[in-house]
Amino acid sequence: MDVNSSVPTSRVLNCTWMRVGLLTLGISSTGLGVIGVFLPVMPSTVFFLIALWAFSKSSLRMHNWLFTHPKFGRHLRDWHSHRVIPKRAKILAVSMMSASLFFVTVFVAKSWMLPVILALILGAVATFILTRASEVELG
Repeated sequence: MDVNSSVPTSRVLNCTWMRVGLLTLGISSTGLGVIGVFLPVMPSTVFFLIALWAFSKSSLRMHNWLFTHPKFGRHLRDWHSHRVIPKRAKILAVSMMSASLFFVTVFVAKSWMLPVILALILGAVATFILTRASEVELG
């Protein structure tokens, strides 16, 4: 498949200050995504998805660069086209959410309410993540 033919068309905003704000968000999210590649406790994919969205509204050049990037682009294209979350990312995400819930429950919470609310939120997010496909189905 030609990568460039799968680049989605985007609508760049006309408002200059909104474009600058979204471009700043995109660049910051890309930076956090790169940091997340090297730090196992920090997610990278979610930041790249935020960056891709922000660039789609602010800079087609940056959007296309990230969407076709040799290292990060494949996962972004898989999500865009097929809503795929790789198995490794699922395991890491659910593990980190579980560790966070444990940490908050044991070391932070003063009552039962915070852990219960956090468990409900993280449970919903984990359910969403785990119900997505893990690989692109050919056929």
